[in-house]
Amino acid sequence: MARKWDDLEAPVTSRRRFFSGLNISQEKIGRISEGFARAMGTGAFLLGMTLFVTVWLTWNSLAPVDLQFDPRALNFTLLTLILSLQASYAAPLILLAQNRQDDRDRVKFEQDRQRAERNLNDTEYLAREVAALRLALEEVATKDFVQDEMQQLLKQIDSRLEAGNDKKGNRGTKSGN
Repeated sequence: MARKWDDLEAPVTSRRRFFSGLNISQEKIGRISEGFARAMGTGAFLLGMTLFVTVWLTWNSLAPVDLQFDPRALNFTLLTLILSLQASYAAPLILLAQNRQDDRDRVKFEQDRQRAERNLNDTEYLAREVAALRLALEEVATKDFVQDEMQQLLKQIDSRLEAGNDKKGNRGTKSGN
């Protein structure tokens, strides 16, 4: 029985049913992969792995043949299989953790860029305000300016008073003669 070309546009539903029951959270897998990558990058992991391999090789090299579970004669096939399996899972999990870190770095970079832009706008605004204040201060009378004006006015008042006293004094002398 030949399938029609129209049937090829949609995926086969029986394959979908197998994975539809799994509820896999990308966030949970991401956290697990980051934890795994973080653990693999520690000295404790390297020391533990070195100890594990050393004990494995020592046991399977020096133990009696009937107690060896991965004999040296077979080139430690089981150990090679275990290490290959560990590496085959480690590489994609580390890449997944790196991708998540790249995403976080991208978001942080965008936030830093926006913060820098806001700071630039704030700085430009403050610079304009300072310039406006300088212009406004040129028009404001300072303490020294007010004191000078007051002293000039006092001198004018004193000179007018003296002129008035002189006129009064001159009138009194004229009438007494």
